[in-house]
Amino acid sequence: MDKLGCNAANSCPLTPLGFLERAATVFGDCPSIVYHDTVFTWSQTFRRCLRLASALVSLGILRRDVVSVLLPNVPAMYEAHFGVPMSGAVLNTMNTRLDARTVSVLLRHSGSKLVFVDPASLPLIRDALRLLPPDHEPPRVIPVEDPHETTAFPAAAPAGTLTYERLLEERGDPGFAWVRPASEWDPMVLNYTSGTTSAPKGVVHCHRAIFLVTLDSLVEWAVPPRPTYLWTLPMFHTNGWSFPWGMAVVGATNVCLRRVDPGEVYAIIARHGVTHLCGAPVVLNMLANAPEAVRRPLPGKVRILTAGAPPPAAVLHRTDAAGFEVSHGYGLTETAGVVVTCAWKGDQWDRLPATERARLKARQGVRTPGTAELDVVDGDTGRSVPRDGATMGEVVIRGGCVTVGYLNNDEATRAAIRADGWFYTGDVGVMHPDGYLEIRDRSKDVIISGGENISSVELESVLCGHPAVNEAAAVARPDEFWGETPCAFVSLREGAAGRAVTSEEIVAWCRERMPHYMAPKTVVFMAELPKTSTGKVQKYVLRDLAKKMGPTTGRGSITSKM
Repeated sequence: MDKLGCNAANSCPLTPLGFLERAATVFGDCPSIVYHDTVFTWSQTFRRCLRLASALVSLGILRRDVVSVLLPNVPAMYEAHFGVPMSGAVLNTMNTRLDARTVSVLLRHSGSKLVFVDPASLPLIRDALRLLPPDHEPPRVIPVEDPHETTAFPAAAPAGTLTYERLLEERGDPGFAWVRPASEWDPMVLNYTSGTTSAPKGVVHCHRAIFLVTLDSLVEWAVPPRPTYLWTLPMFHTNGWSFPWGMAVVGATNVCLRRVDPGEVYAIIARHGVTHLCGAPVVLNMLANAPEAVRRPLPGKVRILTAGAPPPAAVLHRTDAAGFEVSHGYGLTETAGVVVTCAWKGDQWDRLPATERARLKARQGVRTPGTAELDVVDGDTGRSVPRDGATMGEVVIRGGCVTVGYLNNDEATRAAIRADGWFYTGDVGVMHPDGYLEIRDRSKDVIISGGENISSVELESVLCGHPAVNEAAAVARPDEFWGETPCAFVSLREGAAGRAVTSEEIVAWCRERMPHYMAPKTVVFMAELPKTSTGKVQKYVLRDLAKKMGPTTGRGSITSKM
């Protein structure tokens, strides 16, 4: 058998793009996308994606060029997940909650050639382009029409504007031979881990990784043929955890949703017979705590996959009580989707009290079938920590879904993907005796608000820029709606204590300089921050103080003195 192995017939590059071509054959007349009164079939979606790919090529987009999208969950966002890489380009989905400064940094760092933009985000992209350096070639901007949002902004673009639909109609070829990857290691998507303005980390994934994580996620969640999937999870959030491609495999009906409102979610579930949806714990909390007046009886079993932040057991309990079947997973931008799930042990756990079931389900769980290995290791020795549910270490992963690296950042790539063959996640966890992982902390003090990562370092930098602030530290404080929100501990400069520096002033300062969701919701004034003997701020002390304050409940900022 020494001469047997790789050959021309069995070594074609793996790519998820072929899933769409198959869907058009198997599910051609079945609905693929539903958005208000707009309905496409899988045959139509395939042709529209071919039109998009060919149109991009006609505009001069080349293999490996970056094409960005700044869109909510509308049909064009779904089509971009196939159409952009079918042109040979690399898809970059951008968070619509970012501010102009951050968008500008990411456009520059990625070298984006073209941006598809929702009309509501046109002012944002214009401001971002103005912030680009004079010598940087700005990307071409193509607005995406949305006739269902005429109350918020004009539906019609100015005469002569090349819009998304005009691009498909005038330049698209439905018979286009889409650009297949020369290698399965070719880049397919580029996602940014956070909105940092100092050192953006652009995570690059290849066709192979997306192919593997897509099929792996379908198997682990046991998604059946022809489900109805509601897009409550933003597709800009790690490409919707790979489900844009996965829903083509099973011929799903994708119900698009521009914004998440509990009343609308319940109404759509009832109207369309939704069977599956994903979301951060904040979405679960929203559904579980929705007023009775907006709730509708569920049409059948509705399965929710939650990830993006460790969900409180109480939230899982309430969501289960509302009739939803919740699965809990864990993944990172660097793993392209969910790679760890709390695999449920059937009758063994079903017999337990509801509170105990929720506690078990709150754990992150075990590796998915497509993930090679998962471990928790000691940071100093690199050895596995004891499986005692108490000894903490860093979570490490290896498998085909792991990123090929960070764009233009060799140092960060070497720090995360090490010579020992592991990807170091930066998350701190414990391994329980039964082999289930539980995340306990974030080694880099990341605050996760509504599933979005907020860098405490970036927030502290902005806080310390205030002329009255002497020192500042940011930690997570529990929040009943968002899961966590930033809590800022601030000491004032000498001489500033005599004037009335308010929490509102601090919050406003931050909101002027960074995306609003990154600004602190709580500001605590202290005479001096607690420090170690070497002068380092003791963040664990501040985290304990924030937890003892209890969860925030309102939308406004809160001030306190200690």
